Amino acid sequence: MVTRVPPHPSRPRGRLRVLLASGAAALALAAGSVVPGNPLAPAPQEAHAADGTSTLTVAVAQSVDSLSPFLAQRLLSTSIHRLMYDFLTNYDAKDNHTIPGLATAWEPSADKLTWTYTIRSDSKWSDGEKATAEDAAWTFNTMMTDEGAATSNGSFVSNFRKVTAPSPDKLVIELKQPQATMTALDVPIVPKHVWEKVGDFSKFNNDTKFPIVGNGPFILTDYKVDSYVKLKANKDFWRGAPKFDELVFRYYKDQDAAVAALRKGEVSFVAGSPSLTPAQAASLKSAENIKVNDAPGRRFYALATNPGARTKDGKKFGDGHTALLDQKVRQALFMAVDRTTIIDKVFQGHAIEGEGYIPPRYGSYFWKPAAGQKHAFDPAKAAALLDEAGYKKNSDGKRAGKDGKPLDFRILCHATDPNDKAIGKYLQEWWGDLGVGLKVDCRDNVSDPWYAGEYDLAFDGWSVNPDPDFVMSIHTCAALPAKAKESAATDNFICDKQYDDLYAKQLAEYDPAKRADLVKQMESRLYDTGYMNVMAYPNAVEAYRTDQIKSITTMPSDAGNIFGQDGYWSWWSAVPAAGASGDSSGGSGSSTGVLIGVGIAVVVLAGGGLLFAMRRRSTAEDRE
Repeated sequence: MVTRVPPHPSRPRGRLRVLLASGAAALALAAGSVVPGNPLAPAPQEAHAADGTSTLTVAVAQSVDSLSPFLAQRLLSTSIHRLMYDFLTNYDAKDNHTIPGLATAWEPSADKLTWTYTIRSDSKWSDGEKATAEDAAWTFNTMMTDEGAATSNGSFVSNFRKVTAPSPDKLVIELKQPQATMTALDVPIVPKHVWEKVGDFSKFNNDTKFPIVGNGPFILTDYKVDSYVKLKANKDFWRGAPKFDELVFRYYKDQDAAVAALRKGEVSFVAGSPSLTPAQAASLKSAENIKVNDAPGRRFYALATNPGARTKDGKKFGDGHTALLDQKVRQALFMAVDRTTIIDKVFQGHAIEGEGYIPPRYGSYFWKPAAGQKHAFDPAKAAALLDEAGYKKNSDGKRAGKDGKPLDFRILCHATDPNDKAIGKYLQEWWGDLGVGLKVDCRDNVSDPWYAGEYDLAFDGWSVNPDPDFVMSIHTCAALPAKAKESAATDNFICDKQYDDLYAKQLAEYDPAKRADLVKQMESRLYDTGYMNVMAYPNAVEAYRTDQIKSITTMPSDAGNIFGQDGYWSWWSAVPAAGASGDSSGGSGSSTGVLIGVGIAVVVLAGGGLLFAMRRRSTAEDRE
């Protein structure tokens, strides 16, 4: 599951990728709790309550789009599902290599068209039922046969021919063609005996009965829209119980309010929307009992254009500007973007200049355009391209088409993301110099107009998984919606045959080096078509209270993010500052994870390996 962040809106058009970013509220959700910042609010809460219960509160800036793992796409939602349900495999927190999850072992046939997974015997659902291969087979078969159930992660099963569970501990998946993602199926496995009662998967949000049955490190016990999500530690989790008894994600529409709550001890952790601003991070670095984590992230921040919204059968919809169907116009706009200024003035050094679609954190897939291919900042060339495209300046200095209409665009902006607003102002200046008008349309909900195709450009972004398949699949023709204005896997309505051919080849390529080369060719094609342009790779800038959290795992362990990992390592490993004892491995294992806490790094054995792989984008709402 990758969480994607559509143009940074709240997952534009439904896209939930926005980077969720954020945050932090670490306070226990007691009935009638007071809104953070209210003068009547209670005194700062400790990680340990009077009854000895420890609560870790995380302030977040993104809303939950769905508690159904079949529908969720936003980073917050998919991150919560990693806590609720086990996946077949996970990713080690140290270096992202595949480690056991619900499956303890896996073996392909000689032709690699049949994969057999051994399902662990020590995992059970929170209602006492044993988790078996039948649960996994039912999950995958449902995604294969029900369009609604395939909404979020259907790309993982589109090549499956047959899935069976010949015994409780054996899962067999037969493929149509070789598939390189068989040890990176980022799909939450749900309990068959609960979910087989669901009628319409396209409408069921899994939010009608609590606690929700799961087998992950935490059990979801309560939820209130745009307010909080509350989970309790699963004492029977096979890898070991979390150290905190409760985990609360509390929603803050205002990032400054979330930071203020951290200062007062009302929350334990804050990540921002999707990251803390440079000013917020600087102010927190000198604050008592607060540690700022500033590390390379797994996200990219981009500009996306509307290539013409359409359904899988070719039906057009939406009202995207037709000028953006011209590649020269798209490239002209990108050449009038000064990335150096964005890095220096907006991110203030807490990011590096964007190039390819996959961040440098994933070295084997990181791609850079060749010197003659790069859309470098060149206003003069941008102006020439617009002239060639037939949009010349009129007597008022405005670009206009042959019909005399001025060249004016709209760009979807996430109202909760200060970066969108700041960069929007720069774009108005730079493109204004070209004679192009721009309206920065900041909304709390960017998903609706995004899915409806009612936008020209959008701030986009995704969190990328260790395996790039998902984040590349959202630009295939197969990801387009079946019906107009319907939620779908597509990031930006892109449909390009050459790109699709490369996608199919990389999916079937088991050789790591050859597959990486094909992925880079896909990035090159995406870059040249000009529908998207990556401006930056932002750092993960987040903060937590060291008097509430003694230690917590980052991913990668030596310098990585805490929020939005491809796994549950951070919240599962977190150790309460008061009365914490023992290691955070939960008593199992083999993988090494680094715990950052109170200024020191502690190496801990985390059973069987650590897992992390996130995806989703940060555009509209940051899809994982």
